[in-house]
Amino acid sequence: MIVEQIMEKEVYTLTPKDTLNDALKLMREKNIRHIPIVDEEENIVGLITSHDVKNALPSCLKEENNSAIYDTPIEQFMVKDIIVGHPLDFVEDVALTFYESKISCLPIVSGGKLVGIVTTTDLLTAYIELTGAHQPSSKIDIRLKDKVGTLADVLTLFKKHHANVLSILVFPDTENENSRIISIRVRMMNPLPIIKDLRNNDFEVLWPNLPGVNL
Repeated sequence: MIVEQIMEKEVYTLTPKDTLNDALKLMREKNIRHIPIVDEEENIVGLITSHDVKNALPSCLKEENNSAIYDTPIEQFMVKDIIVGHPLDFVEDVALTFYESKISCLPIVSGGKLVGIVTTTDLLTAYIELTGAHQPSSKIDIRLKDKVGTLADVLTLFKKHHANVLSILVFPDTENENSRIISIRVRMMNPLPIIKDLRNNDFEVLWPNLPGVNL
């Protein structure tokens, strides 16, 4: 999946000469937390977030004890050294950028112009849709030996039960470096027949693993 598929294309912007009050009003009216700042040529020159606004208002009001701060140009508070992405970037690469840089949004630029924006909410929505967690389904976690063919063997059993697999995630096994944890989300509400079949074929099912339930 690429960024173009998840980014918000209707981006609300302001200019460096707009005021802090303009930013506050726009955030409230549009229910947004991030505003890219652009120049007359629509080139992105900065970014201001709700966090920046909240930090600016109390400290300045405390010092000046008046409302003049609201009329201060955004350029005095905006972040100027910003990270940007491209519409053809892979979503997983963008997620890594969010994680490593500890940012909450990423303006998307193409041909030097602002064409979209991605936020942590967009990434979370994409993750939910990719995993199928928003659909009626069940999740089965299995510990598999880290060798060729084991996942294919598991999926053969799922096919036997005519199970529609929505997603497959692979995690490292913190207890055994020679195995992996496979999390499979399947479109069925009663996965017990599959779980029983998996265990009969010597696969270790970690979840569901309910005390007192004999599968």
